[in-house]
Amino acid sequence: MKIFAMKPGHDGAVALVDTDAARLEWSLEAEKDSFPRFEVFNPAQMVYAAEQLDVMPDVFAVSGWSKGSLAANAPIGSGYYGWDRQAVQHHAMRMFGHDVQYFSNSHERSHLWCSYGMSPFEQGRPCYLLVWEGALGDFYQIDEHLQVTSLGRVMMTPGNKYSFLYALADPSFTLPKGKLRNEDPGKLMALCAFGESGEMDADEREVTDFLLKRDSILATLAKDDMRWSKYYNIGLDHPDFARLAKRYSDEIFNRFYLYAKEHLTKGYPLLISGGCGLNCDWNTMWRNSGLFSDVFVPPCTNDTGSAIGTAIDAMRAFTDKAKVSWDVYADRPFVDDAPEMPDVDMFPLDRKEVASFLAQQKVVAWTQGRCEIGPRALGNRSILSAPFEDAMRDRLNQIKKRECFRPVAPICLEEDVSQHFDWSGPSPHMLYFQQVRNRDLRAVTHVDGTARAQTVNATQNPSMHSLLQAFKQVTGAGVLCNTSLNFNGTGFINRTSDLYQYCKSTGIEGFVYNDKFCVIRSAT
Repeated sequence: MKIFAMKPGHDGAVALVDTDAARLEWSLEAEKDSFPRFEVFNPAQMVYAAEQLDVMPDVFAVSGWSKGSLAANAPIGSGYYGWDRQAVQHHAMRMFGHDVQYFSNSHERSHLWCSYGMSPFEQGRPCYLLVWEGALGDFYQIDEHLQVTSLGRVMMTPGNKYSFLYALADPSFTLPKGKLRNEDPGKLMALCAFGESGEMDADEREVTDFLLKRDSILATLAKDDMRWSKYYNIGLDHPDFARLAKRYSDEIFNRFYLYAKEHLTKGYPLLISGGCGLNCDWNTMWRNSGLFSDVFVPPCTNDTGSAIGTAIDAMRAFTDKAKVSWDVYADRPFVDDAPEMPDVDMFPLDRKEVASFLAQQKVVAWTQGRCEIGPRALGNRSILSAPFEDAMRDRLNQIKKRECFRPVAPICLEEDVSQHFDWSGPSPHMLYFQQVRNRDLRAVTHVDGTARAQTVNATQNPSMHSLLQAFKQVTGAGVLCNTSLNFNGTGFINRTSDLYQYCKSTGIEGFVYNDKFCVIRSAT
């Protein structure tokens, strides 16, 4: 059985699951190939996905969503909310002249089944689940019979509350009530490193309690409603705001932690989904909390995983199976559209040559294989550089047109990770913070001494592993700076013409695609 699942709204995606093989065949995200970040499911994506199929799918599945209006028929599919089987629809229908099954689950359920179905634990092992995102902040349990039980709501709209604080301090934020920027939570996470934990003062407590006690942020609060706060337009570089950001972030986590400590007492693994699962600080604290036997966060923990979760829920409904095998490099392959590149010297790809080029403080745009699923560049659509100089971090932020306070992540040989970071074993999806041990890695060390490292082994990504080995031979460290390869405000670059244009416009000296290493002549 083939299940073709689509996610409407921002972070649109389409996924194909083969139930006979219990395998995720691919997941194609709307923003990839230089579409706008957080793009909705679009016709180009639908046509491309259809081209990948050689048979009519047996099931068409739609992740529930809300139209965001007052219409009586507002929900799309099964709608946004609902965790039990009442939040599921399926029936027979005709599609393109074929008899197929229609399936829909709620957005809430799509998160649950994404993290459960992609987790490494065998089906039947009870797990706790946390869904925390823009709207939801809830714990659940899935038992040995695949029954979902709600364990309670800790907080409504934790993600929106996190995002709102950044907007409050940012003088450039002028959106009206009901609008927040999807990119702001990641920026606030970066700013937290400039603050310090501790007891809140009166001003910090006032704004924290005011925001966190509200159920709704989007529908009931505009930034201008908080002109009374000292943090209103205080500026993102103000030290008082950095301290508030850290303590506010700690307070959100602590409320969930205290609830889990009281109510989740059986030591099951914890599965995390929702956009807050991209917060590496929080993921690390869950991992170190001692409350759970293990913690799993999928690389597509935000809404990019919702189509996958809906497909897995449909597989559960039709086959009683709810686990899939998957590869993080499951988005589309690279497209060589053969642009004219008259000022490029092209060589066969030799990773030793690329490593030597990088060691000369040059920057390389690196594409290999298929795109990553989820929002993090994990070595297939990456900008790479040597990790040793503060100036390199600043240059990468200039290339990316990002704020100067944003950190740059390292990519590291898995076998060497403990030499450079306070970590052992794999961290393949860049979802946790580690303390940096190697003081030479200045470009990837954030102000608080941490980094968001990705580890690579020879099985997971042999091409990147080989490059890191070659760089280690040249410099003594199998570590590189790794940041996502994309135009500002768009998804990953995925074709040669965009790759060439991007490097030309940003001053990147070289780029790699397929089996070619290209050096821009004017940059040598």
